[in-house]
Amino acid sequence: MIAQVKTPIFKNSSVRHVFFILALVFSPLGQANSEIAPASREVVPLSPTILLESHSFNAKQRSSFRVNDRTEYIERGITLLHFNGAEAFEYKTFDTYADEKSCHKLIEVIAEMQADQVAFAILAHDSAANVILQESKALKNMGFEKLTALKSRQAYIMYLQNGTIVEKVDDLSAKASFDIPVDVVNNKVYFPKITYDFEPSNDRYIAHAGGEVNGVKSTNTRDALDQNYAKGFRLFELDIIKTSDGKFVAAHDWNMWARFTDYTGVLPPTLNAFNKEKIYGDYTTLDMDGINQWFEAHPDATLVTDKINEPIAFANAFVDKERLIMELFSVMAVEQATKNGINAMISQEPFFDIIGDKLNFLKINNVNYIALSRRTLSKHTELMLKLKEAGIKVYVYHVNFDPGKDERYVQENEIGLVYGMYADKWIFEGVEGPAPSK
Repeated sequence: MIAQVKTPIFKNSSVRHVFFILALVFSPLGQANSEIAPASREVVPLSPTILLESHSFNAKQRSSFRVNDRTEYIERGITLLHFNGAEAFEYKTFDTYADEKSCHKLIEVIAEMQADQVAFAILAHDSAANVILQESKALKNMGFEKLTALKSRQAYIMYLQNGTIVEKVDDLSAKASFDIPVDVVNNKVYFPKITYDFEPSNDRYIAHAGGEVNGVKSTNTRDALDQNYAKGFRLFELDIIKTSDGKFVAAHDWNMWARFTDYTGVLPPTLNAFNKEKIYGDYTTLDMDGINQWFEAHPDATLVTDKINEPIAFANAFVDKERLIMELFSVMAVEQATKNGINAMISQEPFFDIIGDKLNFLKINNVNYIALSRRTLSKHTELMLKLKEAGIKVYVYHVNFDPGKDERYVQENEIGLVYGMYADKWIFEGVEGPAPSK
């Protein structure tokens, strides 16, 4: 059953400016250590309506909002969305679930926006419930009765309709749409864009699965290496898995490889069967001999591995251990690699699972690289800055996984906070530089 409450928000009915507020929430997920996320500003035409979708934890769906046929999926916490005018909006995410400072800042900005009588919205994802919000007299005085009573694992939406707050709360899902004021004009910027200084260098960009080849991603082929080397990449990720006879080859996984090649035999294939196939009938697959031949012919290129968690066996099979960085998926594998002079890149899960001083662990084990999802950055801004100061190079993946979050977005908003990215496309014209120091 959806509960609703309507509360007048303006005492003076002559106020012409209309603002509206919405919030979407479901239960806690992800890491507990969090920071305020960098702000994002987008300049896009606005559609007549905004669509809100809030799903509780039990619904197993992502909460989102849609403006002008563009959908944004919300990170954990509360996102404030401010409309500057008919063709512009800005937004910022506060992790109210895990960070007390974020709660206080959120309340402060909401109060400022309400006093300014601007058009804005609030969207929350994952979990926004926090005792600070629940006990906030300021929020209650502003009319957020259901938000301040919100429980964990509840879906929640709130918006303004004809000057009145409408709140909806449900244990599973809540959805709503409403018109956007077309005459909104407000030039105030509440969330100035945060940028980070960095020196351009081509070692900031890893060609994901060899890089895109003729518009096709994730091929792990020689053709991808050739095309993306010519464009400017010097670091190349390959997914390394084993054939049925125990040989290293480059492929994301066997089911994807079978789809790409129309292979109908038993999986995994033998090395001989693997080498008979081409990706989409055109692109040449890479076994260990092919990998070594290509990197031997390109002495300024560095291989970054994914999937494989056997550092000694693979490093011994590769042509040049000095031009090898291995993403590894357990602390044991990382320690094994560094003891044997292999450049280890610790993956996200074992990195966040480190108990105690993470930076000290990296220093003791001579780990200079980390691979993280860019989706984690909003929760760990302060940690990223500490890693940067310590000289640890963080490379983010999940580029091109979320709408609008492509290479250019990451380059303009996140590089500098982190060192680099896994990129499908080379968009970094004029960028040159050395291979990474080991």
